[in-house]
Amino acid sequence: MTGTRPRTLVLLAALGALGGWVATALFDAVAGRSFPVPLTVPALMLVLALSVFLWARGTRARLEKRPGTKPMPPGLALRTAALALAVSRAGAVVGGFYLGVAVALSPSWDIAYVRGLVVAAIVTVVGSALLVAAGLWLEKICRIPPSDDDAADRAA
Repeated sequence: MTGTRPRTLVLLAALGALGGWVATALFDAVAGRSFPVPLTVPALMLVLALSVFLWARGTRARLEKRPGTKPMPPGLALRTAALALAVSRAGAVVGGFYLGVAVALSPSWDIAYVRGLVVAAIVTVVGSALLVAAGLWLEKICRIPPSDDDAADRAA
């Protein structure tokens, strides 16, 4: 399993932003009102980011075999690495989507209701960025360091 490339996350965020902008424009044209941004979305992204950060801290302690921690089974470490990959990608898509929503709604900034939606969308983008950062950190923690045999193979 290879690590997450920044290019992948940027592409996913750009596709998400395009989707958010198109969805907001279509919703405005069809429904005749602004695209709703529930306050639960930014809260959820911030809670997820905090959860992944705490999981990463615990994982690092277990993989470093710190006193008072149980060793992490290899299967759980593998699932944790897969979670890290999924979290960073999902955070990029959601963050991009709500960035597109914020951009699409920003021309109506002078309306108080829309201003609240834009602020909620921006907080969602920040929470998503924190989620991506936590996912990338968890992914880095789960990487297996190269063994001495791997270094000898590369040198030969």
